[in-house]
Amino acid sequence: MRQIIAMGGGGFSMEPENPLLDLYILGQAEISTPKVCFVPTASGDAENYISRFYNAFENHDCNPSHLSLFRPPTRDLEDYVMDKDIIYVGGGNTKNLLALWKEWGLDAILRKAWQDGKIMAGVSAGSICWFEEGVTDSFGSGLEPLKTLGFLKGSNCPHYDGEEERRPAYQEFVGCGRIAAGYAADDGAALHYIDEQLYKAVSSRPEAKAYHVWESGGKAQEEIVKTIFLG
Repeated sequence: MRQIIAMGGGGFSMEPENPLLDLYILGQAEISTPKVCFVPTASGDAENYISRFYNAFENHDCNPSHLSLFRPPTRDLEDYVMDKDIIYVGGGNTKNLLALWKEWGLDAILRKAWQDGKIMAGVSAGSICWFEEGVTDSFGSGLEPLKTLGFLKGSNCPHYDGEEERRPAYQEFVGCGRIAAGYAADDGAALHYIDEQLYKAVSSRPEAKAYHVWESGGKAQEEIVKTIFLG
């Protein structure tokens, strides 16, 4: 079973006092104490981000670790990744994430791990990366479409309610055909895919939602996806 859980925002990095999304991710593993590996590439392997991950996940029933490409834990990255149950990708610069993963061959390793049944999860850049395309601020000021890994069909937009420019930019890109139809998620909402199909949307906040966005007649159309509050 191939699983991806893509968060628009939330988890330990944005909601340190609200573990609902992180617990949901851990709960999808088939074992009681899963090995969860944080991949902070998009942040430049920021030490503070890594510390916050451990501070959060050491309080949960799991075995936390992290994979740094600036200080690799081993030469055999494939063996390191394949030993884990959950891969949790952090936020930051999606373009830099993709470039580094390709250079290290981590993109291919993660695809193999996903196909082998390891759970892929992530927030912001760690959400966008799994789709064919995403809306990113990786280039500096302003938002732009970006080609991504393509594990999942279509496009993705995180922070749909959390950043003022996200919703209008995504709708403009979809409406004019610059980016494929896809799914957006508010901060606090997550899209759970099983075998490349959207299985459900969940949230850590009652008001957080997921959305299907597509083009019709040269304009973007938006529909709220039923979103289950985890609280």
